[in-house]
Amino acid sequence: MATRDRASIPPQYERWTTRRRRSIRRFWSEISPARLLVISFAALVLVGTFGLRFLPGLYTGASLGWVDSLFMATSAVCVTGLAVVNPATEFTFAGQLWLLLLIQLGGLGLLTLTSGVLLTVGRRLSLRHEELVSAGAEAPQVDYRQLVRRVLRFTFVIEAAGAILLYAFSIPRLGLLGAIWPSVFHAVSAFCNAGFSVFADSMVPVRSDLPSLLVVMALIVTGGIGFLTLTEIAPRLGGRTAAAGPRRRLSLHTRLVLVSTLVLIVGGAVTLGVFEWQHTFAGMPRHERVANALFASVTARTAGFNTVDYALVSAPTAFATILLMFIGGAPGSTAGGLKVTTVALLVVLAVSRLRGRRHVSAFLRTIPDETIGRAIGVAVLAGMLLVGMLFVLIVIDPRAASHASFLRYMFEATSAFATVGLSMNLTPELAPGGRLVVVVLMFVGRVGVMTLAAALTLERRALPFRYAKEDVAIG
Repeated sequence: MATRDRASIPPQYERWTTRRRRSIRRFWSEISPARLLVISFAALVLVGTFGLRFLPGLYTGASLGWVDSLFMATSAVCVTGLAVVNPATEFTFAGQLWLLLLIQLGGLGLLTLTSGVLLTVGRRLSLRHEELVSAGAEAPQVDYRQLVRRVLRFTFVIEAAGAILLYAFSIPRLGLLGAIWPSVFHAVSAFCNAGFSVFADSMVPVRSDLPSLLVVMALIVTGGIGFLTLTEIAPRLGGRTAAAGPRRRLSLHTRLVLVSTLVLIVGGAVTLGVFEWQHTFAGMPRHERVANALFASVTARTAGFNTVDYALVSAPTAFATILLMFIGGAPGSTAGGLKVTTVALLVVLAVSRLRGRRHVSAFLRTIPDETIGRAIGVAVLAGMLLVGMLFVLIVIDPRAASHASFLRYMFEATSAFATVGLSMNLTPELAPGGRLVVVVLMFVGRVGVMTLAAALTLERRALPFRYAKEDVAIG
């Protein structure tokens, strides 16, 4: 019977089917790592959107529409934290669990997670798969098979440790059973730098609970410095002795990440503390003001939790927060933004030029000109994209007519692009068109401007010549 059915198929249809299968196989074999990364995140956003739209039992009231479902799914997958509805009051436990799953998958990266599953069952990654996993993680001399294993191990161990600590500190406030889910949710959300909370006012209820704030800050910083940095410093923190072999020098990447992160945390805490000491921090004891200023500095660069209402902060605090958000975290991390290494290279470049040095160096190492060029390119592209999308946002959204609201829109756009999640209470007020603009900003900020540019670039064969040089006056 099967033979007769096979014979009854027209030859032209069978040839068309064969060509189609070959085209599909060729498409997936030749697709660039950047395009596959973008496709992976887009697919996860679509899955999350359909889940929020059609899965039963996710909401305490009416279900979300298409635009709001897309917004919430993008915010979760891109670990941003902006929300058009409050997950603490509008989502059931099942809805919060679905949101947490999207956060975890988005934080790890879909390709990294699938690679980890393959490694867990003992399958060796192909060279092609290694190239895809390593897309965007430009670090020399890195064994990416080992890196993926460590990514999964670090993630689940750190999140579990954070959840246990948060549970222990939350028992006096929430009880033995009531503290379980908030501890697990906030541990994952903090490490993935997502900023979603199951408390109606984010971290405002725990701003006096200093141990919990310290745990959340530690999770945010750990997730924000990047897995490449973690793999270098973990053996040192683990107390390896000389018997395990001589200690290798920390790479320039790790040194720049650690120094830049420390400078930004301390500098941000001092700046935000000064402007809010007698403002939103007024009424707190002195030690709580210091802790909340430190928390605001840590969360502003990547996480999006808040212990104060950002609609009430002063203008200098809002602008300083915008700068911290735009800088973001480290490459290869769950954080967004321009990245601390990019900003560090720009600073080092400026210092080198002011000193009249031709080559750029840091920590007794010369940085390749190609890397400096990429840093400049990323900064220019990110600035142009953010300014352009901010202009579109204030044109589309009818509430942006007044000059007084411009700072709120600038804050919102930067928070979305840097995948931070802080808001001056503007997100629920955005019109559908404005929400779609924020969706684009969150997605581009998560995959990265350079990755998106590479994905959209048509590959052309390099021509064996260059044009004549001609100088241009600058300055």
